[in-house]
Amino acid sequence: MLYKFTHLIFVAIFLSLAIVCVNAQVDTSDAGTRSGKNNDEDYPKGIKELLAKGRIEREKKDYEELLQNGEEAVKLSESLEKTFAESKKLSAADLKKLDRLEKLAKKIRRELGADESDDAEEDEKPSSMLHAFKILQNSTGRLVDELKKTTRYSVSVVAIQSSNAFLRVIKFIRFGKN
Repeated sequence: MLYKFTHLIFVAIFLSLAIVCVNAQVDTSDAGTRSGKNNDEDYPKGIKELLAKGRIEREKKDYEELLQNGEEAVKLSESLEKTFAESKKLSAADLKKLDRLEKLAKKIRRELGADESDDAEEDEKPSSMLHAFKILQNSTGRLVDELKKTTRYSVSVVAIQSSNAFLRVIKFIRFGKN
């Protein structure tokens, strides 16, 4: 009797698990709408226009932020060159500015669509720290000029190369080598 009872319970558990598994199956005929991906064809025309306007505004804001980051980088590089020319050394505040400058350069590179690899292209190598600061200021200026030439829809290889050179000079200043 106990054997039949445990056998009956085992069969009932097995059937309930089978029912749960069958109900968990997904109908793949309309999987595009259930996957969580937005399909623009599913939205009414007014919502599509609102989404497009929002995307355009975000792109404009991102582009303006990219230009502002470039302008900030120019100001920081000018400030660093000026203070190094006067004192011939970097203070703690100057090192913080250099860190900020490096973060801005990396952010600009990322926004331009560059990857994290550093293509070691042979540019002008600085012969001294003062020369490195002059190269830094020139490369920042070139980068910002190139950013101003581009649109928010384009990817500038020259701007990416300028940002790479910019980062190499920052590395030279920080570590005394390229």
